[in-house]
Amino acid sequence: MWSDSTTVFLIIAVTAALMASNRVRFDIVALLVVLTLMLSGILTVGEALAGFGSPVVMLVACLLVVGEMLDRTGVAAAIGNWILKKGGSNETRLYVVIMASAGLLGAVMSSTAVVAIFIPIVLRVAAETKLQASRLLMPMSYAALISGMLTLIATTPNLVVSEELKGAGYSEFGFFSFTPVGLAVLVVAIAYIVLGRRLLPRQELDLSKAPGARSVFDIWADYRVDRDYRSAVIDDHSSLVGVSLKEAALDTRFGVRILGIVRGTGAGEERTPSPPSSTLLESGDTLLFFGGEDGLVRLMEELHLSLFTPTERNVQRWLWELGAATVSIHPESALIGKSLCDAEFRSRNRLQVLGMRRNREPVAEYENVKLASSDSLFLMGPWSDVKQLQSQRHDYVVTEMPAEQGQVVPEYRRMPLALFILSVMVLLSIFDVIPLVATVIIAALAAVFTRCMTMEDAYRSIHWSSLVLVAGMLPMADALEKTGGTALIVDALMQGVGDAGPGIMLTVLFFLTAALGLFLSNTASAVLVAPIAIVAAESLGVSPYPFAVAVLIAASAAFVTPVSTPVVTLVVEPGRYQFMDFVKVGVPLLFLTWLTTLLVAPMIFPYGAS
Repeated sequence: MWSDSTTVFLIIAVTAALMASNRVRFDIVALLVVLTLMLSGILTVGEALAGFGSPVVMLVACLLVVGEMLDRTGVAAAIGNWILKKGGSNETRLYVVIMASAGLLGAVMSSTAVVAIFIPIVLRVAAETKLQASRLLMPMSYAALISGMLTLIATTPNLVVSEELKGAGYSEFGFFSFTPVGLAVLVVAIAYIVLGRRLLPRQELDLSKAPGARSVFDIWADYRVDRDYRSAVIDDHSSLVGVSLKEAALDTRFGVRILGIVRGTGAGEERTPSPPSSTLLESGDTLLFFGGEDGLVRLMEELHLSLFTPTERNVQRWLWELGAATVSIHPESALIGKSLCDAEFRSRNRLQVLGMRRNREPVAEYENVKLASSDSLFLMGPWSDVKQLQSQRHDYVVTEMPAEQGQVVPEYRRMPLALFILSVMVLLSIFDVIPLVATVIIAALAAVFTRCMTMEDAYRSIHWSSLVLVAGMLPMADALEKTGGTALIVDALMQGVGDAGPGIMLTVLFFLTAALGLFLSNTASAVLVAPIAIVAAESLGVSPYPFAVAVLIAASAAFVTPVSTPVVTLVVEPGRYQFMDFVKVGVPLLFLTWLTTLLVAPMIFPYGAS
């Protein structure tokens, strides 16, 4: 006999088929679920739309904002540099450092964002160490997945499971409630990758020919003619102290231009790219010069400057400030027939021309050369001014932007503020001072109030499709409960494995969640199995917490296929992986994750505790 519960099971089956086909967007599938539940009469309009008012939706949105804050302030970039420093060229050490870093960072920001950030870092590591990128990218993506098992806010299924516990009358998970289980899985995964590295695919990639933008220095090598850059510090007795750049006239006296000034140190450091001519120079200022070798040497000697050798950190921070681009002179440009000096190019655009090419050959002493159609210029200046060139289409055609364009950290000066906000958010969550949803809202607002990002940046950082997916799938659990579907599943489980003990039930729930995750999103699988786990625990007369932990761990254990989650899908192309590569490496890791959960979860959450 056809019943409402049968209808819900049919909806789940169709939903799984649509998601598995990968032909329909997940957010559209979620909206179709809402519509079907509403029109079928299984749920009222209010019940079908209740997911959009769930605290989980606001939690996910605000956590995405916090993750963007960490990206924009350079926290993620700093971790990448640390990996290069600590990992060296030792493959084993790199596995440990990369996986630990991706796992720990993903505990406080979107794991998808972590993978997006780490892909260029890992490719850079592979290129510099001559290791195969395919052997590093998969372990990194697995570690990012495992990061979802570390903290309450690390991934949406954790919040879903916690809310289900609260709705059933139990205490919610704390911020670090299941962290020991997640850390155990991370340690086991790292050991598995290190010891089982032979399972990792070997894809020979010629990174030197990989598609992508060139670096600033690669582009400049095509343009410069006997010119270089140098950094120097103004001594106390230098004649430049108290003099403006205009009065110093370094260009006419030495043929040298100042690309930027660093003033102050530490947290009070200020960098000024392409400083205006009215800027007064002070003792202790670090100047970034550009010019010919003879002029640079004379300037250092005559003006009593001390050579400053920039560290990798200094160079990186300049590349976050100083943008670059190559432009071609438009055939109808007003600059044709004028030299750069005649056109007052520097003062009008706040951009420095560091090189010129005509007929594919570099041009010496280009400042006084009359510009012609199709001449190519290499420009450098503040990123905001570089990007404005793209709107000046009557004078220039932007022909190349460097790779550093996608690596700019616009608010790196506010990194300490971002770390402070993150720390406060974590502490408030740990000690449960205020509700978790209030804590993450405060953190998101603090990111805006402290100018780590604008409100527009915050809105752009939110993956609205993810929110629709979460909100649309949440009513599915209510539909199962309302129609008796949950009770039917629990009865079947009890009849099948109820007498075998809680360990067997935990195993069944783990693999049920993992199996659904192959077809549904991990959020949808958690939504469906979490209430079943709670009812199953009540039927057995044991604590629901070890079962709930098994569900959320399994929801993040999408190791077996490259299409189960974007966290893994993102590395398929750069790693040139095949479907079976993930099956071969992921299946053993899934079983190791289950075994770790089976052993550790009951230690943290005993079956007899309530």
